[in-house]
Amino acid sequence: MNIHHIPQIKHTESGNFFLLAGPCAIEGEEMAMRIAEKLIGITDKLEIPFVFKGSFKKANRSRIDSFSGIGDEKALKILEKVSKTFGVPTVTDIHTNDDAEMAAQYVDVLQIPAFLVRQTDLVVAAANTGRVVNLKKGQFMSPESMKHAVQKVLDCNNQNVMVTDRGTMFGYQDMIVDFRGIPTMQQYATTVLDVTHSLQQPNQTAGVTGGRPDMIETIAKAGIAVGVDGIFIETHFDPANAKSDGANMLHLDYFENLMTKLVAIRKTVNQF
Repeated sequence: MNIHHIPQIKHTESGNFFLLAGPCAIEGEEMAMRIAEKLIGITDKLEIPFVFKGSFKKANRSRIDSFSGIGDEKALKILEKVSKTFGVPTVTDIHTNDDAEMAAQYVDVLQIPAFLVRQTDLVVAAANTGRVVNLKKGQFMSPESMKHAVQKVLDCNNQNVMVTDRGTMFGYQDMIVDFRGIPTMQQYATTVLDVTHSLQQPNQTAGVTGGRPDMIETIAKAGIAVGVDGIFIETHFDPANAKSDGANMLHLDYFENLMTKLVAIRKTVNQF
């Protein structure tokens, strides 16, 4: 797909990668607006095409007592307010067929979680909304198998589809990124690297997913060097107290420095 098809996206002529970034989950209006304002300032300064990310509901938590959301419509309206206030496109995850139609009324990009990307009815429901669809590659899937998920969207007469690599299981409690998969998946669709989820350490005995945020810069730099089209990063001004995935998020204070480095690498790669 051409990223020009994402409503309201800016800086598409800059030659930069595009960015999907924001908190893991919408915890409230103030935090969402605060993070969005900071990210928009950075991406405007560096001319990075930007989509604000926030999950309106977390339906795939390890434990039943983990935070799952503030209310579906309430969170979606916050995403809508971010979009209208700052003139920026938004993306959120969906988990059921009904979620697709509901979320499509508020956001520009519907994201299919990695665990659910094989669910044909869900992928088709997202595609039939006419919104841009972001398909997360399952941690258990090969890059080659993603062509079938992409084809499901295309067969719904929706050409606006992208795929996102979020790492591959390495044993029971770790993940790795196979960078060979990026050019493979680029044969099928615009390809994004989800840096922060690729650094998760899942299936911990405590029921809370761990992570390696110290490796965010390493994985992000490698992805840009390989030539990935987009980067996905979750960020928060207080990761230690975030209600979801705080263990692998990038602190918001470090975001501009990382983006500056990635833009410099992209400029170098573009010369070849």
